[in-house]
Amino acid sequence: MGFNNYYSDSTEPHYHKTHKIFLFCNYILLGASSSCIFLTLSLRLIPSLYGFLFILLHILTIGGAVFGCATVSASSSEGAGNKGYGAHMVSSVLTAIFQGSVFVLIFTKTGDFLGKLNSYVREEDGVMILRLAGGLCALIFCLEWIALTLAFFLKYYAYVEGNNGNLAMRNRGKV
Repeated sequence: MGFNNYYSDSTEPHYHKTHKIFLFCNYILLGASSSCIFLTLSLRLIPSLYGFLFILLHILTIGGAVFGCATVSASSSEGAGNKGYGAHMVSSVLTAIFQGSVFVLIFTKTGDFLGKLNSYVREEDGVMILRLAGGLCALIFCLEWIALTLAFFLKYYAYVEGNNGNLAMRNRGKV
């Protein structure tokens, strides 16, 4: 009759909130990356190689977030699930590193970076748009690391519980 009995559901796994937070984090990643793509396109960067690579980075971020949702939502902890999990972790780490690098580059050398992008907008408008994109890159950088941590915990919970709710770690102990 305590407070915990009122809010706990015995049919729901204890890591259900972690899974919801992970999905919410990936949805925010999707929104921030697509917003960054539209901000980048508003700079009119299509003929620039750096602009193309900047847009490609955000497309890879979107792909990684979608792949992460699909990988963690799949309940298999054996075989192909491990390969998908490993690929998600590697792609998320690389994407986070590149997003952090772009964020630092935008805020430390805004004028030089805008010059390399060959933008056709006025410089003061371009600086403002680029700083908005840099703020989104900072958000994406933080969310990528949060999503990585949550994915690790979800994989750990799946390993500990094993199949059918049995504790896998107890069954593997040697006496």
